[in-house]
Amino acid sequence: MKKEFFADLYTEEGENLPEIPWNVYPRPQMKRDSFFCLNGEWEFTTAKNSVIPGFFGEKITVPFPPQSLLSGLHRNIPEEDYLFYKKTFRLPEDFSRGKTILHFGAVDQYCEAWLNGKIIGEHKGGYEHFSFDITPFLKDENVLVVKAKDEMSSLVLPYGKQSANRGGMWYTPVSGIWQTVWIESVPEKHIASVDIRTGKDFAEFSIEGISEGTISIKTSKKTIIENFSEGKARIEFKSPKIWSPKHPYLYECEINAGEDKIETYFALRTLSIEEIDGIQRLCLNGKPFFFHGLLDQGYWSDGIFTPASPECYEKDILAAKSLGFNTLRKHIKIEPEQFYYDCDRLGMVVFQDMVNNGDYNFFRDTALPTVGFKHRNDKKLHPNSKTRKAFLEAMEQTARQLKNHPCICYWTIFNEGWGQFESTEAYRRFKEIDDSRFIGSTSGWFKGGESDVFSEHCYFKPFKMKKSKLPIVLTEFGGYAFAPEGHRFNVGEEYGYKKFKSREELVSGITALYERDIIPAIKNGLCAAIYTQISDVEDETNGILSYDRKVLKIKPEEFLPVSEKIYEEIKKAGQ
Repeated sequence: MKKEFFADLYTEEGENLPEIPWNVYPRPQMKRDSFFCLNGEWEFTTAKNSVIPGFFGEKITVPFPPQSLLSGLHRNIPEEDYLFYKKTFRLPEDFSRGKTILHFGAVDQYCEAWLNGKIIGEHKGGYEHFSFDITPFLKDENVLVVKAKDEMSSLVLPYGKQSANRGGMWYTPVSGIWQTVWIESVPEKHIASVDIRTGKDFAEFSIEGISEGTISIKTSKKTIIENFSEGKARIEFKSPKIWSPKHPYLYECEINAGEDKIETYFALRTLSIEEIDGIQRLCLNGKPFFFHGLLDQGYWSDGIFTPASPECYEKDILAAKSLGFNTLRKHIKIEPEQFYYDCDRLGMVVFQDMVNNGDYNFFRDTALPTVGFKHRNDKKLHPNSKTRKAFLEAMEQTARQLKNHPCICYWTIFNEGWGQFESTEAYRRFKEIDDSRFIGSTSGWFKGGESDVFSEHCYFKPFKMKKSKLPIVLTEFGGYAFAPEGHRFNVGEEYGYKKFKSREELVSGITALYERDIIPAIKNGLCAAIYTQISDVEDETNGILSYDRKVLKIKPEEFLPVSEKIYEEIKKAGQ
């Protein structure tokens, strides 16, 4: 990545970073009153060998990856290099009360950590959160050292849209720490995890770590207090408040168990597939619902994987809602939980992709399927046992990490054949973890086996409905490009599926696309349409927002009439 690619890409938030960036509680669904943030300035260096160096000659701002502007380094890290971070800290005198836990939001891809010269743990996987018990290693003054290694070219661990040769639909890679590092203190016996399963009028709790306690749920009229035993509780509601994008009601609750106490929340809503007038429809809360969405790749001009501040997520969500959209397809990336919390509370449905691994081949995975040549059997695709195992492990971790969030209504397992293998088996495995949401086992070209939906992608031709016994979703389309001057990543390149010279031409083109392809298809059974995309990403200039988020290319008054027509059509389907 070269600095001359940038015209004016600093976000307003990134121009004046606080001393401790991202100094907000990073786990909103399991919140304690104990929080010590280690974000901010760390010592940093790289080395060709894995031995902890004696000298750290650079500074880096965590949680931003070193390739980003906001990290303070803004430079490429060769894949053969090891990344070393060092942080010296003191905990408040009254902080510890039993066990002290060190948490990492995410480190790409391999991580080892030492505290005061003692190894405390290791982790592999670039998108999952993880933690270490550091109680035995603490001193008055502590030195934390983190070693990271990114082996993206091995193709084993999920890596998504990162590429050492960025360009077009491939983006600047990241490595090392890219989410919040923090410490909490917990009682010796404490709540380890909470799983909440809900319906239209009930919530079922499964609590690990402590078997007995109370659950206090706040409603508009009173507080409901229920006991749980053997880690289980079921609470029913006589007058439930239902979650939807228009009315994103969240029930706040507190779980007390011995000396431990956490705050969490949940929502009541249902997802189902119903046959209406001979057509399979995706339903939210028992009624046909049209998932009117945008592809969201989660890349930022100044932080790459990590926006300048948590508020950036809210701004993206509200920009999408201002145009009438109700869904974001989080594309091949897992975000910090702040993103999902904001979608929960603001009322934005999320279609969550798994992160791809394995090899991508343009001819096999894009060119041939674009013109109609597609595999019909994926049992023998991508046979490497290591990549298969790594993908399934990451898939299960993703589902368990995120499944309490009510905003997530749909899981995508494989995207456009990339890394795809034995999709029926992957689908069944996913169902065992979470059968409460829609699952698209394949998105786009290669259909594979069992799935809850029939998913299509369409870019270079008019979309036409096909016959299917499953609900039909259009999970990618559009991608129309317009590059506002002064807000481009790469002034020499522009990538999109149809290019426009002015904002007015872009608006006219997108409006005509919806009027021609999307709105007429709803009466015939189309259940979702995900337009590419919410923001420009590096060379890609097909976002409704510029990459620096300073330009909204479509005004609400220009596109809201289109959204209103969509909602009128789906309302007719439910009558």
